[in-house]
Amino acid sequence: MRDLPLAQARALVQRAVDKAEQLGLRGGIAVVGASGGLITASRLDQGGHGGMARAASKAWISATQQIPSTEHLRRMTTLPAPISSGFVAVSPQAVFPGAGGMPVRDSDGTVVAGIAASGATVSPFLPQGVQPEVVSADGEPANPEDLLIAYALGIPYVGQHGDDGARWRERFGDLVVPADASLGMKPAPPASRQPELRWATDLCDRVRSLAADRDLRVCVAVVDRGGDPIQQDRMDDAVTGAVEVALAAAATAARYGRPSGAVPAAFAGLHPAPFLAAPGGMPLVMDGVVVGGIGVGGVDTDLGHELAGQVAGS
Repeated sequence: MRDLPLAQARALVQRAVDKAEQLGLRGGIAVVGASGGLITASRLDQGGHGGMARAASKAWISATQQIPSTEHLRRMTTLPAPISSGFVAVSPQAVFPGAGGMPVRDSDGTVVAGIAASGATVSPFLPQGVQPEVVSADGEPANPEDLLIAYALGIPYVGQHGDDGARWRERFGDLVVPADASLGMKPAPPASRQPELRWATDLCDRVRSLAADRDLRVCVAVVDRGGDPIQQDRMDDAVTGAVEVALAAAATAARYGRPSGAVPAAFAGLHPAPFLAAPGGMPLVMDGVVVGGIGVGGVDTDLGHELAGQVAGS
């Protein structure tokens, strides 16, 4: 079993971010490896809480079950309840069995990852004020969420969320958009209006650079002040458990405004955000105000603390 390399996963996510900005959408995009470990995830500015977790769950389904998550949803809703609930019990990463996730295959046709999107306005529904050309693919009705994923993968658009035509008629009536005027699958310019995401991505890149200089393989997460992830990256061959360590350390540091190792373990359970009372997470402070947190996993916790501290304090 092998996972999609981080560089290729980041390229897929960037294509989705570019298309999301072009379409005026806000949400998160996640790529999960065939191993079940998150590879990378990015949240567009104002993307809202919870979207990244939903995207990661759908990407996990597509990566590990090796099918579009819409097929998994069909199975889950037609199987007897004990079977469907049992699947979630033994596979809690699949707690959100929504449509929209797609497997990612390598040149040999082997599934090496899954990709999905979700968030504040990333959904199969047509946002208020959206222009018909934006949600049209080659002259046919489309929906925003599936457009992002099809565009990212460079594959023909296929709706994963039921009847695109019905949603189109409810919004636009009998309007027809010529194929050459459809923007859904047309090239998107590079995203340029995501300062928060650029900030978080730069922090992750700096940690990865420090780790690479020391021949370390880590996972790094940057979260907002509420503990919701903005950017997550797992370096190639880093242990998959590093994903949860980095996110929990970052969220703990952000929510309590102190290094994660200095937060009392008794605070666990106060909030559903990931929590880790161990070194590895540092708060991110601007003008004396905590604006987020950064966490590093995959190495000794003191070393993770050092790496996070070098970037957070610079």
